[in-house]
Amino acid sequence: MKQLINNDIYYLGVSDRRLKDFENYIPLTNGVSYNSYLILDDKTCLLDTVDALKSVEFFKNLEETLENRTLDYLVVHHMEPDHCALIKEILLRYPNVTVVSNVQTFKMIKQFFNLDIVNKKEVKEGDILNLGHHELKFIFAPMVHWPEVMFSYDIITKTLFSADAFGCFGALSGNLFYDEVKDETYFSEARRYYANIVGKYGANVCNAYNKIKDLEIKQIFPLHSYLWRKDFNLIIDRYIKWATYEPEDKEVVIFYASMYGNTAEAANNLAILLAKKGLKNIKIYDVSQTDETYLISEVFRVSHIVLMCPTYNLGLYPKMSSLLATMQKLNVQKRTFALIENGTWGPLANKIMTEEVNKLKSVKILDKKITIKSSSNKQNELDLENLAEEIVNSIK
Repeated sequence: MKQLINNDIYYLGVSDRRLKDFENYIPLTNGVSYNSYLILDDKTCLLDTVDALKSVEFFKNLEETLENRTLDYLVVHHMEPDHCALIKEILLRYPNVTVVSNVQTFKMIKQFFNLDIVNKKEVKEGDILNLGHHELKFIFAPMVHWPEVMFSYDIITKTLFSADAFGCFGALSGNLFYDEVKDETYFSEARRYYANIVGKYGANVCNAYNKIKDLEIKQIFPLHSYLWRKDFNLIIDRYIKWATYEPEDKEVVIFYASMYGNTAEAANNLAILLAKKGLKNIKIYDVSQTDETYLISEVFRVSHIVLMCPTYNLGLYPKMSSLLATMQKLNVQKRTFALIENGTWGPLANKIMTEEVNKLKSVKILDKKITIKSSSNKQNELDLENLAEEIVNSIK
């Protein structure tokens, strides 16, 4: 359905509520939106397409909005298939369209579609595309989160088309702008989106932000989820924290692995002790039962992380090993860790976790490390009390 969002800028996006896993591994609880935009000026300009599975709905929106006009330009900000899958179909339907993007993008178009674009406009940083009234200025944002990514800034309406930056999981339900909804899950899902997809590239996000921070921005239109037209600090401030690996909250999350319940019991006991000492919003996660993408989102949120793990085949319990490896891949840093191990005859988990955590940048491991031999005893209870005190002192 035709949706006017600003002057002569239209929203052509679609939502997919049936998709269960984003990029075939990140679970979705409420689907995802694929955002696309059309500017009807002296020249018509489509900004990105959508996933191939939603092509019928997308082309219906496009044709209804064009109202028998031809398509003059297609701007490609990002070459992931959920945004570019319909490029070839666009060229078949509108053979005179000019594709606008950068040299990296045109290489990827060749790779994805085995296609040499005849009508193309290759732009460089700072180039401007004049549509008549609107003027799109191109801002390169490499590795946010692919090397070809670029933003465009409409000089006239002060609109930033931000590619995957400022995106989020979740289908849209009629309301397009964040200020129109009361979505209590938005920022946790935005963080999960950022941490798992963009998290490794914090330095690149900061570089991109430095290019846009002095622009007068009245609207931000990303490729996923809600659009923004006010209160930009709500999302931008979080992006800066995530990109610089600063925790959002000075709080504790406990990640435990437990085969038979003994480590789980110790995790609960530690949480009770922390609560008694005044800490709030303590979170506990069983790494075997919670998808890792949610755990990583929490890693990006909190300042203090407790890892509790049994020794398994002379190494770490596999789910904990995977979590630590993912932290390293995503360049996690500036966190404080506490370590607790369990082992019946040869506990090695603390030694291995120490080695793995120390591969992260700017981290601290608290002095008190606890070893549980099979199940907690009186000494372990005292140890947990002392560790809880050390955690609280570290936070305060």
